Formats: sequence, structure tokens, C-alpha cells
Amino acid sequence: MTITIYGIKSCSTMKKAFTKLDELGVSYDFHDYKKQGIDKDTVQRWVNELGIDKVLNKRGTTWRKLDDSQKQAADASVDAAIELLVENTSMIKRPIVEGQVDSKTQNQPILLCGFDEAEFDRVFG
Repeated sequence: MTITIYGIKSCSTMKKAFTKLDELGVSYDFHDYKKQGIDKDTVQRWVNELGIDKVLNKRGTTWRKLDDSQKQAADASVDAAIELLVENTSMIKRPIVEGQVDSKTQNQPILLCGFDEAEFDRVFG
């Protein structure tokens, strides 16, 4: 099983995800995109699989601090929204969990966005 969890270390939702993965005995690598950044291709892959509405967090303070023209551009164009996410990683919904999970029959690719305890139990339990 190879798992990477993306997010920001100080985020309370991330702390819940770390705790849950530890409880389930799942080993993981942590990518702090506040410190390490994130590349456009990775964000593009997430948006292609999950949709911009799932990946872009419009409830946080970073989104609220944008000026109206930036918000309108992000709403009008997925490419503009992705550029904003790369520049403002705090607007990426957390956590993003990506990797391979070993199942009884084969390795299953996973891509989770946000913390849902029941989903973590189902995928990793």
C-alpha cells in the first residue's frame, strides 16, 4: 500500500485524518503543500478525477479574501481556478489522499478529497 496525504500540517481536519490513518495502521507519506508547494499537473489530475467543485474550497478565508474579479475568473474557467489553487494552496480542500490500496484481488488506485471517517474505514479498514 502506497499512500500520500496532501494538506497543511496545522489544519484540524488534517489532524483527524492523520489520527484515523494511524488508528487503521495505514502508513503514509505526508506532502505539506504549504511548505512544499504543489504542481499544476497534480492539481489538474485531481480536478479531472474529482471535479473542481470538490477540490476548490470556497468556504475558507483564502477564498473570501480574493477580490471579485478573481472569484469570477475561477467560476468562469476551470483553468483559472487551477492556477489559483496552485498559487493559493490553502484553497485546496483537505486532505487529499492518493495512492494504491492492496485489496484481496488487486491494487486499487484511490483518490479521496476531504475527511469522511466512514469512507476512510471503508477504504483502509
